[in-house]
Amino acid sequence: MPEINRDGVNIYYEVHGEGPPLLLTHGYSSTSAMWHGQVDALAKEHKLVLWDMRGHGQSDYPDDPRAYSEALTVGDMAAILDAVGAKRAIIGGLSLGGYMSLAFYRAHPERTRALLIIDTGPGFKKDDAREAWNARAFATADRLDREGLDVLKSATRERASASHRNAQGLALAARGMLTQRDARVIELLPDIKVPSLIVVGADDTPFLAASDYMAAKIPGAQKVVIPAAGHAVNIDQPKAFVDAVEPFLKNLPA
Repeated sequence: MPEINRDGVNIYYEVHGEGPPLLLTHGYSSTSAMWHGQVDALAKEHKLVLWDMRGHGQSDYPDDPRAYSEALTVGDMAAILDAVGAKRAIIGGLSLGGYMSLAFYRAHPERTRALLIIDTGPGFKKDDAREAWNARAFATADRLDREGLDVLKSATRERASASHRNAQGLALAARGMLTQRDARVIELLPDIKVPSLIVVGADDTPFLAASDYMAAKIPGAQKVVIPAAGHAVNIDQPKAFVDAVEPFLKNLPA
């Protein structure tokens, strides 16, 4: 399977189908395999590009904490698009992958044809809310350091089934990529100028208000709430997820 080398860090990706490029990014402590149930549907008319974030799945797990950041993740996404010959792409992701998709738009609006934001929050305007989020991310990292990958066995279905090589990379990713430094992404929302679809599971309680907020702030955004689905809406309700996404993709301006 293809990889790109980013300053000595190998990043795994895979390409399915042909057509307009669609890059999907998984959530924290999941992998590209979380999208495999959607490959047949989404690769019919798109070049579907899936990848593993650093510290996850089949990508490298560098030991240096400085090798994990929002900026490096966005750079990885751009480098993968370069590798597959995509000047512009539909950029989408779930949870941390959705947040990184918004961060990608912030850095590369000219490369973003549309946004697909799934079970995601846009970050925090208030420092105390951001600090509470970061405290949870650091606690997750500390547990991974103490207990290893067994931590994920009690997690949601898509994370419990994810295959990772070691826990240290996930812990470093929690500290460097899951934590947030500022409000730049949430403050970007009113300036987004591409078609945007927000998808959230009706039972994904922590992200319902965030989804409403993004739908209100992103000009022209569409929002779909999928019944009987939690934080991994595409795994909980795969058909309803595809039924929500396909019309959005079909109706994008050429």
